Amino acid sequence: MRYKEPVQAPLPNGRPIDGSAFTPLPVPRLQDPARSSHPWELKRRLAMPYEEIASYESVFNDIKHVLEQGRRRAVAHVNHEMLVTYWNVGRIIVEHEQANPDRAEYGAATLKRLSRELTETYGKGFSRSNLQNMRLLYLDYPICQTLSGKLSWSHYCELLIISDPDKRHFYERECIEAGWSVRELKRQISTSLYERLIPSDGAWSTQRGLAPSNDKTRALKPADIIKDPYVFEFLGIPDDAPLPESELERALVTHLEKFLLELGQGFMFVGTQQRITLNNTHYHVDMVFYNKLLRAYVLIELKTSKLMPEAVGQINMYLNYYACEMNDEFDNPPIGIILCTDKDAVTAEYALGGLQNTVFASRYVSHVPAKEQLVQQVESVLRDMPAIALQ
Repeated sequence: MRYKEPVQAPLPNGRPIDGSAFTPLPVPRLQDPARSSHPWELKRRLAMPYEEIASYESVFNDIKHVLEQGRRRAVAHVNHEMLVTYWNVGRIIVEHEQANPDRAEYGAATLKRLSRELTETYGKGFSRSNLQNMRLLYLDYPICQTLSGKLSWSHYCELLIISDPDKRHFYERECIEAGWSVRELKRQISTSLYERLIPSDGAWSTQRGLAPSNDKTRALKPADIIKDPYVFEFLGIPDDAPLPESELERALVTHLEKFLLELGQGFMFVGTQQRITLNNTHYHVDMVFYNKLLRAYVLIELKTSKLMPEAVGQINMYLNYYACEMNDEFDNPPIGIILCTDKDAVTAEYALGGLQNTVFASRYVSHVPAKEQLVQQVESVLRDMPAIALQ
């Protein structure tokens, strides 16, 4: 590579001895270490002028971008065609079942025979359970156009297990909006995300926990994103050995991707131990996020004990600071979340009531709670705390 020799060697501050302007030559950028690690490739590049390297990298990156876009479109097209095909298979099975007076026995025998003969003809993918899913796909989505091309057949196989239409629709919309993989969808279902979302209107109804994107007629509220409890089973914390607050924070940062998934849509990580200085006294917010859907900072305080009133006063002070010093004209008021191991209705009512800021107190658990237990707990909270509507 041909480099132009400078007239004078620069001093540590970047200026040459004679005071003339000196601009260091840019270092060529090697985009892909795998492509540049071969000795022949390194030798060839060292023999190229910088302009040729930059031009080549531009061409390579443009081609890479086009190929990746094409592959994504191809995968989406294949997924869509597979869904339409399986939907039509289910339609044919259901129509033949309905034409037979003894539907139950006829349907079971038909599926068994179809499974055997289709597997012999086309190979794997036509087990009785898979054919049953194709049948359910048609029954649960009688209009083929309602199927989303953003979800794969594997996604819909997980969704079809859910019998409650509202609940299934919730997970389907969340999966589309958040771009969940099949594994992430399984986790959210197994950790009962639907049951853990607190209803913003304080009423227990069939509309509880619906994703913000499902209702375009109303503005998103902070309560729409809050869960109780939050499930941190990915940390692997034993129930009989809770972590100190600093270690819990460190563990959540280590598993930040999973923590963001648990928090929900729109969360972006800002940092930990964000310093606030008031009258030469330093305070630190445990974790700070920004939610782009709410257009608001979200401040999280971690407590390895039950909810205490002083924790509410602490985070309320942080929220006042962020509202005055950190918010810009486009931001909504900041939101506070206290994550604690337990809370009682009376303490929460008096500690959180009457605040101008929006503060929530949610429990966190290190294991997946039973679904029935979640429903009972949330119903109990809503029954015992009718006056608390946390905005």
